[in-house]
Amino acid sequence: MVETPKDLDKFDRLILDILSVEARISITELARRVGLSKTPVQARLRRLERSGVIRGYRALLDPIRLGRDHVAFVEVKLSDTREAALRAFNTAAIGVAEIEQCHLIAGAFDYLLKVRTTSMSRYRAVLAERISTLPHVSSTSTYVAMQAIKEDAMGVTGPEG
Repeated sequence: MVETPKDLDKFDRLILDILSVEARISITELARRVGLSKTPVQARLRRLERSGVIRGYRALLDPIRLGRDHVAFVEVKLSDTREAALRAFNTAAIGVAEIEQCHLIAGAFDYLLKVRTTSMSRYRAVLAERISTLPHVSSTSTYVAMQAIKEDAMGVTGPEG
């Protein structure tokens, strides 16, 4: 069963809102906040997980404290945009650890990458040795981020990041 937004009721949405900020919350506390008992909250969680609405749980790491505070956005133009070329690029880009996000774009370039490294010199090496050598890359343009105002999908990172 595939959940769609219309299939989610107010309790499902509240559960998802809470979990998006506090994934380690206990079922007891989650049930209290939602206003249901534990059993229906557990059933809803299982349904949301099975349907793929909840894809998983993970720790959010602070890249600054890990020394990965250099962020660059890279526009990539390909020499070939046929389906096989896009697939080859996608597969290869997934294998580059420094590429944090990779989006196919409708516009003046083909892909937008978010690349996170420890320094400008490390970024230059990644660009030269990994990104520029990806299949069908014809050119790149780099934009270096000066400050992250909002970094993750749920708004946990603030302006101090």
